[in-house]
Amino acid sequence: MKEIEKTHIQELAECISSLIENARKQVRTAVNTTMVYTYYEVGRYIVEDEQNGQTHANYGKAVLKELSANLTEKFGAGWSVETLTKCRRFYNVYSISQTAFTKSEKSALRANNLNPKNIIPKMNFVHSVDEIHNFILPWSHYQVLMREENPQARSFYEKEAYNQQWSVRQLQRQVASSLYERLALSRDKEEVMRLANEGQTIEKPTDIIKNPLVLEFIGLKPDSAYSESKLESAILSKLQDFLLECGKGFLFEARQKRFTFDEDNFYVDLVLYNRLLQCYVLIDLKVDKLTHQDLGQMQMYVNYFDRYVKQEFEKPTIGILLCKTKSDAIVELTLPKDANIYAQQYALCLPDKSLLQTKVREWISEYKDINEEEEEG
Repeated sequence: MKEIEKTHIQELAECISSLIENARKQVRTAVNTTMVYTYYEVGRYIVEDEQNGQTHANYGKAVLKELSANLTEKFGAGWSVETLTKCRRFYNVYSISQTAFTKSEKSALRANNLNPKNIIPKMNFVHSVDEIHNFILPWSHYQVLMREENPQARSFYEKEAYNQQWSVRQLQRQVASSLYERLALSRDKEEVMRLANEGQTIEKPTDIIKNPLVLEFIGLKPDSAYSESKLESAILSKLQDFLLECGKGFLFEARQKRFTFDEDNFYVDLVLYNRLLQCYVLIDLKVDKLTHQDLGQMQMYVNYFDRYVKQEFEKPTIGILLCKTKSDAIVELTLPKDANIYAQQYALCLPDKSLLQTKVREWISEYKDINEEEEEG
């Protein structure tokens, strides 16, 4: 066979392979979506059966045990009491105000001796419920999400997991690290309300700041002594996790980036690029308390990149001083108001989630009080 014919067949095979792979992906997505809606409906049946049944202490456990045995006999493994319990919790967490059948519809069904379960298989779950939650993730992700008590945080994590294509492990880590609360506490009160509705939006430099940045994955002990070079090496050994913690759109360019000015050499610890903001992000690591000299040095780094490195189409360079402790008063006094430089603390262990949740609730409460006062005034 001629070489040109082989090349043609290879190209044709690649096109068909791409088509098949895409079809398989769509089938997997459809199967996952159907599974999630099925679990939701299973949970609804269980909850409604419990609400309509005799109420006593062992009612729920007895029903689930018998139901599990019945379903396992018909469909095999996968319908344990634990799974049915998750389905019930899933429905309780995500049910809104209406389910597939309103009270009037159920009464009509019973009057005609019809059972909703005989109709459900013929229904398209997505269109059968006007106000059903729009499930966009696999079941494994919702098993993590339904453990989150705060509805706003749960909504945020769901949107971010979908938009950023987080794996289950990544979602678990972000929930455990209180990403929602840390982002909320790093923003103006007006912007906190957007997090749950829109997820994390990256429109300006402050959108990439978290309070604090959590680096528990690098393996350094909070109470141990370590140098800035050791911290840098630990971060780079877990670069993928570090970029995930930094947030959306970050790309790594260099470590210890050298530039020469007026015959002196200077080194930036980490140089990143944010493709959403279209700008360089310079990171300097500080293992001790932040000083005004550190801030001045970062100002020089940012000025150099703005004047000699960035292209005309790019936005101004962002400087981040990643420090163990800082004084907000020193930062405010040292930097001009329009400085594109931010002092951000880091932590080597997961934050106290309950404490952060309390702070966020206080912020939201204060925000609502201010709005009510303005409306009354």
